[in-house]
Amino acid sequence: MHPDGSVWCGGEAGQIYRIDPTGTKVEEVANTSGFVLGIAFSPDLTWLAICDIRRKALLRLDLASMALTVYAENIGWWRLSIPNYPVFARDGHLFLSESGEFGKISGRIFRFDPDGRAELWAGGDLVFANGLALDSPEKYLYVVESFLPGICCYPILPDGSAGPRELFVDNLREVPDGLAFDEAGNLYCSCYAPARIYRIGPDRQPEIFAEDPTCHDLSNCTNIAFGGPGNSTLFAANLGRWHITAIETGTRGMPLACHLRATTR
Repeated sequence: MHPDGSVWCGGEAGQIYRIDPTGTKVEEVANTSGFVLGIAFSPDLTWLAICDIRRKALLRLDLASMALTVYAENIGWWRLSIPNYPVFARDGHLFLSESGEFGKISGRIFRFDPDGRAELWAGGDLVFANGLALDSPEKYLYVVESFLPGICCYPILPDGSAGPRELFVDNLREVPDGLAFDEAGNLYCSCYAPARIYRIGPDRQPEIFAEDPTCHDLSNCTNIAFGGPGNSTLFAANLGRWHITAIETGTRGMPLACHLRATTR
């Protein structure tokens, strides 16, 4: 979600789409020639981080020139295989989930400093690391483990390193995927299957927030984000039927790093 109200999303043929705030105009603004997974705006809104599974790379789209470059393909000895989702902290650090290989427990979290230097931050034993979300005070990073299936979290220590992995929930059916917080501290989790979005309160008890048994309005949901008037609409990307679903939640979404920076400029 761009602070100007537009919705941005990726496509399975490398498309980067911008949907205007009214939802009536869809424009392809760039193309990676790959298969786009998660995307995130930098806090200063100068670039868009793009995960591409076909290119096995984290890409950078400069928003002034719309030039596309490779940001990372290798991190140390690790060759990216399924770079899945990026999330920015307010200070410009970027967290990246690397799902690992299908059928193997090898998911990782990498962390990039604002100058692009990367390190292995956590994991190696995650069961398909997927969607990420930082809580409001940025004290914890939440990570979907799609084939656990559940969500874990890592404390972010004062020096920026990861504390021990903590299990948040492990009773989600069947393939959790994307994450987003609201201002009340509830964590929303979309599912690739079934057609469902959970809401998980601070008590760690999941409830079904939205569900579509016919798989028409919700269909293989991947990533979710709050936006729209009052930041109260939850937008869900649907890989199954190639559309964006808008769900009025009655609550405000937690602002992302780019939203907070935009309001202070």
